[in-house]
Amino acid sequence: MKKGDFIWSGILICIIAVLAIPSSREVFMEATGAHPYIGGFFKFAVLATMGDLLGARILYKDWKIPVGVFYRAIVWGIIGIVTTYGMSIYSSGVGQAQVDGMLPFEGIAFANALFKSATMNILMSPTVFLFHKVMDCFIDKKYEVGKGIKVKLKDVVNIVDWNAYLGFSVLKTIPFFWIPCHTIVFLFPAEYRVIASAFASIALGLILALANKSKVAV
Repeated sequence: MKKGDFIWSGILICIIAVLAIPSSREVFMEATGAHPYIGGFFKFAVLATMGDLLGARILYKDWKIPVGVFYRAIVWGIIGIVTTYGMSIYSSGVGQAQVDGMLPFEGIAFANALFKSATMNILMSPTVFLFHKVMDCFIDKKYEVGKGIKVKLKDVVNIVDWNAYLGFSVLKTIPFFWIPCHTIVFLFPAEYRVIASAFASIALGLILALANKSKVAV
């Protein structure tokens, strides 16, 4: 194991310890409950960035800090805010739709969680994925051209891998990863859902790295 492995694992263990120890967990939940958007921002900024770093570690067999990692973390944080907002909206909306008879199986926890997950991911995730991909490409392009040179929208759009976005991110990760994953997440108490979703980003980083690694091997 390399030094970076211990650092990454140590950070993850510390985060888990905060959630596992009752006293620290209570403080954490009170703080994020009082400031949900700030909590959502930092949960995703930290954990999703850790997922990106883990993916790069597996793909390149070494720890590589991507250019603009601070800005990429901010992008993840914004996604965390959107996820916090979206989970509340879709959770309440699906529940009301079941009460109104617009969706079946009212009162069945698993069906309720599945409907929430499917609705949120089908309606919201494609836009979130596109935002993340465009911002990733923008950051890459900005560091490529250097300071003082303006990056235009068309420059970013031209380098987005649209086949990967539609063929993999939308058509594969949504039905086969995110909907099942968020179904489990929506079975959790509401206060744990955003942090659970952020942890799932680490797993997705691992999946993406393994997928890219297999392509390289072929």
